[in-house]
Order: sequence, then structure tokens, then C-alpha cells
Amino acid sequence: MGSGQCMIRVMHTRLVVGITGALITVLLFGQAPKKITRAADVPQFQYSVKGKVEDLVKSEEAFRPFAAQVRKNVESILRDYEVDDASTKRGLFSVLASLDLLEGHDEDARRRLGEIKALEEKPAAKALSGLITGAILEARSSVHDRTSPAYRQAVYAAVKRALDGLPFDIVQNDLKTTKASIEIGSKALVIGQLRAAFDPVVEKTGGLSSDLANALPGVRVMLVERLPLKDTLNEVLGAYLAAHAKEKKDIWTDREVTLAAGKNYQPVNLAVWDSGVDLAIFGDRVVKDASGQPAVRAYDIAARKTTGNLYPLSHEQARRFPQAKKELKGISDLQANVESPEATELRQTMAKLKPEEVRPFMEELSLFSVYAHGTHVAGILTAGNPYARLVTGRLTFDWKMIPDPCPSRAQTDRDAAASQDYVDFFKANHVRVVNMSWGSSVKEVEDGLEKCGIGKDIEERKKTAREWFDVEKNALEKAMLSAPDILFVAAAGNSNADSSFDETIPASLRIPNLLTVGAVDQAGDEAAFTSYGPTVVVDANGYEVESYIPGGDRLKMSGTSMASPNVANLAAKILVVNPKLKPAEVIGIVRQTADKSADGRRNLIDPKKAVAAAGR
Repeated sequence: MGSGQCMIRVMHTRLVVGITGALITVLLFGQAPKKITRAADVPQFQYSVKGKVEDLVKSEEAFRPFAAQVRKNVESILRDYEVDDASTKRGLFSVLASLDLLEGHDEDARRRLGEIKALEEKPAAKALSGLITGAILEARSSVHDRTSPAYRQAVYAAVKRALDGLPFDIVQNDLKTTKASIEIGSKALVIGQLRAAFDPVVEKTGGLSSDLANALPGVRVMLVERLPLKDTLNEVLGAYLAAHAKEKKDIWTDREVTLAAGKNYQPVNLAVWDSGVDLAIFGDRVVKDASGQPAVRAYDIAARKTTGNLYPLSHEQARRFPQAKKELKGISDLQANVESPEATELRQTMAKLKPEEVRPFMEELSLFSVYAHGTHVAGILTAGNPYARLVTGRLTFDWKMIPDPCPSRAQTDRDAAASQDYVDFFKANHVRVVNMSWGSSVKEVEDGLEKCGIGKDIEERKKTAREWFDVEKNALEKAMLSAPDILFVAAAGNSNADSSFDETIPASLRIPNLLTVGAVDQAGDEAAFTSYGPTVVVDANGYEVESYIPGGDRLKMSGTSMASPNVANLAAKILVVNPKLKPAEVIGIVRQTADKSADGRRNLIDPKKAVAAAGR
């Protein structure tokens, strides 16, 4: 009894000390920092902008007062708030590092780079953090004329020194992506994107919020510091990659499971809740309705019920699709540092783009990427499983830089109702697994409102975005919970951020019949783009995954969109060999047979072990 009383006294002492420490902090230093636990709660500021955004970015005189206000506001967030998210803090420090670089505060820029590096969580990102900016700072310390060959040589040497000794197996994919972005970068591309995505906002609202304004220091760095070094950077990265031409080991081949046809297994119905599927590719593996037609539920861009298993291309879009397939392959090849005719042609095409041609070019690429997306996912979902049967839930994604149509409460309500209708349709068709390679967040709603000029100010947009987002989130959660016998598998997202902090749905939802998936590469290393967080419980290959696109051609794509159907594929195979399992039991098998990485960040699925465990 005495020892118990002693324990109570000790606990009370700790509590008092904690409260006293916080009180002293407030008395001596003012208000304690407010903790931010959601991306939507990061303070926003409005910046008045006159005229074209490109004129602001290109002119040092015009940019200087704008930059001073951005610096003041970013520093106030870091001073007055405790931001509970490494990705958000990296973003804020990156804004300051760009400003320091532009203003010649080189020591401050170096310090910022160190702060960013300390916040990096992925091994490749930490190893490569500040690579190019650090090289620029090093070259500037010894060569003052930034237009001289000596300066370019100094940058080349600094990058080469930084690369030497790095673990190539870890950094190679990120370096390839960096090289690809340098190769296609141009002044016309930057200016074209400003005209397409920033100018319309200024015209409608008279300025920019922090979400857009904070990108402009980096844009100016691109124009005045990095683009003049394009050839130098491309050369040094190309030489390094050529000297280390060694592909990573593929761990997935040994883990694959292909179910043999002709066994005494029952088919399992799977849903691709995505942008549509070219069902002709999948032949007799398509679920039919009572009239003998493919089981398809489709909604258009305005969230109104429609028909068709694929987005209906116009005559001109259909005519352009063969060329677009080459461009999509060119993007994939550039990102993987693969020399191909398609990669060469894409480089040449983008090099010739004029600013006014950027928006239609980028929007068309986005359209065809979305058009191909659902079919690509379906190919991954059904691979190696002759017992898979497809049901299609066709969403229509916006592919334009400025939302069209703009967000509205009426559309929000229609989207919410559609979520339940989709799930009811899946239940009626006896679907066991649904793949969801998509997501949205409250910040994306807010961004759409700003781009459409809806709301009188930031606070009104925040309030409206929260209200509309919660309507959709609650409806989606309710719909999924209404189908406890369906396993939903979701992509974590491609923002390299905590999906829970960002409130990404469905990835951040905590639902017993939902499994959220992060992406790794062929060797099991964490993908640079993959989001993460407490709800992301397993990881699968999402790097250069080959699958079908409409028409039956095959293409490699990267993203958590590709990792998610790899896990849904595994879940389907588990249910083929043991159809009595419930979603929670399937999730348990997938998780228990996964391999945890040494750093604890990744849980790599093992299909061979999982299917064997399910069959026991």
C-alpha cells in the first residue's frame, strides 16, 4: 500500500513540474507557440499583385518588396507556431533558403539547407538534400562572375564532389528524376505555367494566397540561377549516372504469385474505382449485369450519372491519342534515365514550346494520363489471377489547370451522394475488393476556390473549404463503413507528405475495412514521391510498373496509384484461396507477412508468404 502512495506522489510531482515549466516559458517569453496538427491550419497570407506574375518574378526591383513580405510571414509562422509536420517545415525553410540565395545571404542559405536536410526522413532525400543549391553556393564563394565559364566549371566540380561517395543504390532513382526535370526545364515552360495557373487567380482575386505566393521565390531561383546552368547540371548528372550504370536488384520477382488456371477456385469480384477501364482488354474477366452488359457505374465531371466505361474522347482527342502515348512513354523513360526515341522526341517537343503553348500541352498530357490511369490500375489488379472478375466504378477527374467546373456546394452534395451510390453498386455486384488510386484534401478544395475566385478572402475560403470537404469526407467514410464485407485499398498519395496531416481522403481515414498503401521501388526503397503517415501500413512496388493502357498497349507508370493495386491484387489472391476471410483478416495476413525495414518506415508486402498463409 505504501509503495502505491509513493508512486502517486511521484506522478503528481512530474505533473506540477510540467505545468510550472510551461508557465515560466509564457511569463518570460510571451505566448507559448500554438501547435499546428493539420495542414489546413497553417496560417495563410494574402499578397496583392498588380499585372502579370511573370513580370513580378523576372524583375528584381519588383520582386524585392514582395520577397520581404513573404520572408516576414514565413518567419512569423516558424516563430509563433509549433508545426507538427516535417514536410511543412521543410517547405517553409525552402522558401527562406530561396530568398537567401536570391539576396546573396549565402551563409544564411547554407544554414537553411542544413535545417532542411535535418528534417528529411527518407534516406535518398537526406543524401541528396541541397545538392544543387549547395553547389551553387560553393561556386559563388570562389567565382564572382556567374556568367563565366569558370563559374559553370566550379558548379560542375561542386556537384561532382557532392555526388562522389553517395550510396548509388539509394539515390539513383531520385537522381534520374532530377535529371529529367532539368532536361525538360525551360524559361518558356516556367513562364507558360505562371500564365496558366497564377495569372487567372490574380485577375479574379487581385493577388495570391501563401499557397501560390510561396512558390514564387523558387520560380525566380529557377529562372535566374538554375536554368542558366541547365547544360552544366545535365552534363554532370548524366556523367555520374553513366559511370554508375547499374540497375537496382528487383525484389518483387521472387515474391510474385501467379495462380494456376483450372483449379477448384471460385472467381472473386474486384472493383476498379477510378477513371474508367478499357474492358475489351480483359475479355471474359468482366462482370456482366442482368442484361449481359459490363457492370459499370459512371459519373461525369459534374458528378451526374452517365454511361460508358471510359471517358469519352472527342474526335480530335482520339486522333491525338497515338501521339500522346508516345509522350507518356517519353516521360516515363526520361524519369528512368532511359534513352529512347520517345524520350528524345519529348525533349525536342518541350524545348520548342512557346509560353502560350504550355497550358494546352500540359492539360492534354494530363487528360491522356487520366484517361489511361484506370486501365493501367486494372491491369495491375488482375495480373496473375485468372479468377479475377472486374467491376468498373468510373470517376471523371478534372485535367485542367484551373478547375472546370469550379467547386460548388451543389456539386459537393452530388459527389457525396455518388460515393454511396458507387458503394451500393459494388455491394450489389458482390465485390470483395475495391481499389482506390485517388485522393483529395481540404487544401485542394481551398486551392480550387482560390483559382476560381470564390470567396471574398482567405478566411471565407478556408471556412467554405472545410465545410464542403467535411461533407464529402463524411459521406465517403459512411459509404465505406456501410460495406463491412468489402476491403477497400487506397493509395497513400504522391505528395511526399504525411497523408494524415494533409487530411487526404481516403488515405487518412481510420476504417476497419480500409488498407492504405505507400510506394517503394523495385528494390524496396521508399519512393521519393510517396506520402506516408500513421494510416499507411504497408508498401508495394510503385516505381516504373508496367501495365495496360486503353487499346491494349503496355506502359510503365510510377506512383502510389500503382502500389495500391499491387496490394489489392494480393488481397484478391488471398480471397481466391480462402474466400471465407473477412476484410480485417485479409489485412492481418498482408501485414503479418510483410517485411519491416530496418528504419521502421516500410512494411514490404510478400505475396508468396501471404498467399501461403491464407491457404493454411
